[in-house]
Amino acid sequence: MKYLVSGSGGPGFGSPEEAKELLENVVHPSFEAMIQLESEGKILASGLPVGDRSVVFVLEASSHEEADSIIQNMSIWPMLEWQVIALQGVAERLSQEKALLAKLAG
Repeated sequence: MKYLVSGSGGPGFGSPEEAKELLENVVHPSFEAMIQLESEGKILASGLPVGDRSVVFVLEASSHEEADSIIQNMSIWPMLEWQVIALQGVAERLSQEKALLAKLAG
């Protein structure tokens, strides 16, 4: 199953020391984890909206539970507001639409 995942509302930096701590302990490890998940085929595409403290990616997982676990294991998880949307495949939806059309045609 594929999921469109976005995390937004990341914290700002109050001081250079705070920035250093967040970057070293939260942001960089999260980006490294995402790169690792991409190499494993769990993240299919990812990016950061320009100028925003947020992240967006397409996640491949076998279940909602696996998707939830992957997201919650990121060090940045508690710092962002998350939106996760399960995606239906286009071919599967086309099949459903064709079945509906056949039913309507009678």
